[in-house]
Amino acid sequence: MTLQEFYRKYENGILAGIIVLCNVILLGSCFDIYYDLNDDLLMKDIMAGVYSGVPDGHNMQTLYILGAFISLGYKLCRRISWYGLFLCLCQFGCFYLAGARLCSLLKKKAYKIGMLLLLSLFFWAVCLQHLVNVQYTITCAMMSGTAIFLFLTTPRELDARRFVIQNIPSMVLVILAYQLRTEMLLLTFPFVGIAGIVRWAGEKRIFTKENWCKYGTVLGIMLAGMLVSRGVDFIAYGGEWKDFLNFFNARTTVYDFYPDVLLQEGYSDGLSDIGISKTQQILLRKYNFGLDEDIDSQMLDKIAFYAREAIGGARDWGAIAKEKLRLYIYRTLHRDDAPYNFLVLWGYASVFAAGILSIRTGSQKDERRRLAFLWQLFLLAVVRSAVWMFILLRGRDPVRITHSLYFVEFVLLAAMLLQYLPLVPYRKAVFGAAAVLLLCLQTGNLAGSIRQVQSDQALRAQINQDWYAIDAYCRERPENFYYEDVYSTVSFSLKMFAPDENTYANYDILGGWMCKSPLYEQKIARYGIKEADEALVDMDNVYLIVSHEEADEFDWLTAHYASKGIEVIVRQSDRINDNYSVYQVDRVE
Repeated sequence: MTLQEFYRKYENGILAGIIVLCNVILLGSCFDIYYDLNDDLLMKDIMAGVYSGVPDGHNMQTLYILGAFISLGYKLCRRISWYGLFLCLCQFGCFYLAGARLCSLLKKKAYKIGMLLLLSLFFWAVCLQHLVNVQYTITCAMMSGTAIFLFLTTPRELDARRFVIQNIPSMVLVILAYQLRTEMLLLTFPFVGIAGIVRWAGEKRIFTKENWCKYGTVLGIMLAGMLVSRGVDFIAYGGEWKDFLNFFNARTTVYDFYPDVLLQEGYSDGLSDIGISKTQQILLRKYNFGLDEDIDSQMLDKIAFYAREAIGGARDWGAIAKEKLRLYIYRTLHRDDAPYNFLVLWGYASVFAAGILSIRTGSQKDERRRLAFLWQLFLLAVVRSAVWMFILLRGRDPVRITHSLYFVEFVLLAAMLLQYLPLVPYRKAVFGAAAVLLLCLQTGNLAGSIRQVQSDQALRAQINQDWYAIDAYCRERPENFYYEDVYSTVSFSLKMFAPDENTYANYDILGGWMCKSPLYEQKIARYGIKEADEALVDMDNVYLIVSHEEADEFDWLTAHYASKGIEVIVRQSDRINDNYSVYQVDRVE
């Protein structure tokens, strides 16, 4: 095969690869790539062996099969940022797959390049924040959205075997997204279902054996992959992990959905009535529950049950539903969620317009297909409303979830538009108008997107100086172990590809979602520590790191020891920089 023949055969992939590679190089030249949240950083540390000293797949966030695979990479070479590479490969790979598919739908090279440039603008104007500050929830949504796009734009008139083969990337993306962030994939799975319904409804004959084989096989493989992934995870988190898994789930319920039970004084007496002492309440409020071994899964289960009864049971859900419905409508139509909500509105308007224009092209005998866009848009609007109301009523709507939902819905609408365009008269003009409107929406956000990222990166660099100082201080004293106050150290997020040997870190926070886990026990056992509070007062090489902002008083610490009949004094033993100090806890004899 000559070079020219090779190019002609793989032109779409080559063009998409070049454009995506150029964007990646430019992105890497302009910005540093960060783990967006300390959650991703801790996941990396667990899989890389920084946390416990040995790379491990039990990171509590991804399913074990994926965590074990990534940790294997760290076992082979600790210096490579395997987790970061995986996330970036997933994100940029999604753009590549979407770009290659878009090129395959167009005949002229000029149109292909134009579409890839429009995709690049989407890259910079809409997704830049999440491509620079990488988060596994957003990555999951990108994979789910790309799977939907590839599925809906699969060439028509394929037999069952070729259809399934063509959709291998979609199936792999869905299964991998489920392993990466199960909750987010399940939240977007209704959109996957709508994509299947829309595609199936577009067949000339719906209920045929061929169609049952095509769509049933794709769905069956997805579900089977998800089931196997969950089964492996269930086995991996058995044994000593089982009790901690209960602790983890109860902690999530309390802190993520009912934090008021700990933060508001009105619930203090109720907590006391179920056996949660005042000092334990303070530790839980400070998130430093690792200091008290009595705060276990049974205690958190009791708090979670009490919170559901006292807070959830007392809520006026009718009034709340009305309030959340107004919020839902407001967020859909106003600038607070721009440009994401405006892109989704563009999608609805474009599909509706294309559907109206396509009515004239169908025959009277094909009434079903001519009017399909009406029920499809209605179904999508109903489903997206249900999903949004679900997250709003739960009170869990951070950007990483809302942007994910917008992204997946926009991609679904864009794929639906591409389905209807071949039926539209003067489709070049219609497509051009839709593309120009999309171009204007994205261009209007481009400068703001870049400024936002630049400002965010400057702030991260400033905040992270404290973390680098803490890390260096602790590693220079490997004979010691350092506990950190949680609220003093939750705002750090590090560069994804900074040089790192990924060696054991002789420090840990006094709370968080790995505290009291088997890996946590393994981590502190290296220093002969069994219980944090005993180690702080009885071992000369165990210290506490607290920011000066949080160190105004140590009542939470002294009160805990007083509840055990121990009087302590907290004294500063060293300074790390202008913002942090190291403290020693001594018994008062």
